[in-house]
Amino acid sequence: MKLFKTKQGIYVEQDGKYNAVAGASWDELIAKDDLEGYLSGVEARGEARDALDAAKLEAPIGSQEVWAAGVTYFRSRNARMEESKSAGGGSFYDRVYAAERPELFFKATASRVVGPGQAVRIRRDAKWSVPEPELTLVVSPRGKIVGYTVGNDMSSRDIEGENPLYLPQAKVYDGSCALGPGVLVSRGALDTSTGIAIEIVRDGETAFTGATTLAELKRKPEELVSYLYRECSFPHGCLLMTGTGIIPPDTFTLEPGDAVRISIDGVGTLVNPVERKA
Repeated sequence: MKLFKTKQGIYVEQDGKYNAVAGASWDELIAKDDLEGYLSGVEARGEARDALDAAKLEAPIGSQEVWAAGVTYFRSRNARMEESKSAGGGSFYDRVYAAERPELFFKATASRVVGPGQAVRIRRDAKWSVPEPELTLVVSPRGKIVGYTVGNDMSSRDIEGENPLYLPQAKVYDGSCALGPGVLVSRGALDTSTGIAIEIVRDGETAFTGATTLAELKRKPEELVSYLYRECSFPHGCLLMTGTGIIPPDTFTLEPGDAVRISIDGVGTLVNPVERKA
């Protein structure tokens, strides 16, 4: 089943029908360790819908923080090493990839997150910007993975490549994170064969495509969550982006007007236009 947050309320999709969820806020739902079980028995409100208005979909986030994991795919390791070589960080990311402890960093608050159809942003002071398609975990306050959504971790590669300590500026800014369209609610883990794909459209034509699977993810989602929750508490739960295995070539950078389409098998497709504020 899938859970959607909309301007008209919260809806759960089962068997192709959408029922309004009564009796709980978004934060209250994410706080439930057995969200799938709860939604299976929730009382529907009103008549079931055959579809939701895409224009009314919101990012699937309430009071949660968004965190991210880095260098969890070999492709990402290679790209990070190459972009930071001139700054003396060539082996820095190799050590992170091989280390027992994963790289985890704060990504966004809800105010900096955009939902389906809303514009992600490229920084005005960046010359090399890329989207990063990522499976995103929806985690309860007690560290239980209750669902999955699609994430876009927008990144300024030239800023991070200049110095690894600039990562917060390269990663954390208004409109730097997109989530949606909904949450696949599941007690079980996703199969490693689950595919992740991205298409970037420019002037009506495909400018870049790429694909990978969760089999390429070096660390299990549960491992990433366990490290995040070691010394951090999340009263409303959190969302954890798990890293990217798809990176455009070094000659590619996003431009205003591009459209980014990210699909994850069984989870959904997230589409966002790209803009740069004047």
